[in-house]
Amino acid sequence: MSPVASNAGSTREPVGPLPPFDPGLAAVATAYDDQLAQFVEVFRADGVAAAVAAMREGAAAGLEPVGDLSRNGALAVSEHVVPGPPGAPDVALLVCLPTRARAPYGAVYRIHGGGMIGGDPYLNMPMYAGIAEELGLAVVSVEYRLAPEHPHPAPVEDCYAGLAWTVENAAELGIDPDRIVVMGESAGANLAARTALLARDRGEPALFGQVLLGPMLDDRDGTCSARQMAGTGLGDTGVIDLCWTAFLGTARGGPEVSPYAAPARAAELSGLPPTFIDAGSAEIFRDEAVEYARRIWRAGGSAELHVWPGGFHSFHIIAPQAPLSRAANQASVSWLRRLFAV
Repeated sequence: MSPVASNAGSTREPVGPLPPFDPGLAAVATAYDDQLAQFVEVFRADGVAAAVAAMREGAAAGLEPVGDLSRNGALAVSEHVVPGPPGAPDVALLVCLPTRARAPYGAVYRIHGGGMIGGDPYLNMPMYAGIAEELGLAVVSVEYRLAPEHPHPAPVEDCYAGLAWTVENAAELGIDPDRIVVMGESAGANLAARTALLARDRGEPALFGQVLLGPMLDDRDGTCSARQMAGTGLGDTGVIDLCWTAFLGTARGGPEVSPYAAPARAAELSGLPPTFIDAGSAEIFRDEAVEYARRIWRAGGSAELHVWPGGFHSFHIIAPQAPLSRAANQASVSWLRRLFAV
């Protein structure tokens, strides 16, 4: 394992208030704040296990039907159970293959969000199915074990095992193994970044790119944006403390946390594939996302960075019809279109 980097994005200089929300998102932000605040209260009163149970119950109650992922026949949808990491359970994959594109096609290896404590391969999949149809790409969505029942390194090893199977079976799936991008949002972006680091350091597979949407990268909460978010409820330090504590326990914030758990800990970021990173200006992960892009540039890599003014965490998923959300979603699709040259 490479040496651990310092928290270069941290500062203890005085900071101002949180930047204002985009006018098209302000009402949604208030509702989102109220929802998350109740889980933080449970966490502080009753601990990690009770808060995780409450969040999972709340998420299940609020789920809308996924609908027809085939996009009226544009995608062939299947489920696969593939070998997991050595000595661990098998891994489930949801595979969507374009029926109107000529094989071999590129692929998005998608890792769902949920704070590393919730979610499944179907979460937010309609968005990815839309990308697959529009760009003629395959999408492979992985199910990984969740914290706190399965702390580090179980989730990232599951993601890596699913990626390895996808590459090994690329010909059967019609996928070009040299054109696979890892992509995720929030905790899924954390896992996408960690999977990319593992692939780099293990020497395979060679990834074509990585897309990190609102990435959860640093367990130390020392940035300016983390301090500005404190007490807001919108994916603030209380919520993120719950997620990191569930995942890392008492090691969280300490000197021994692995870069394969918190990618901001990687001592250097050379050798990574072309990267797309975004965040909102009014979210806790803003500064660690900016710092990650800056360090990729410093290492001689390629990164496109967007900081969306007035966006809160996961705004593009929670309020997809807002003008700012449409712009954000179009930007990541545009980057994929240019990368795959489609």
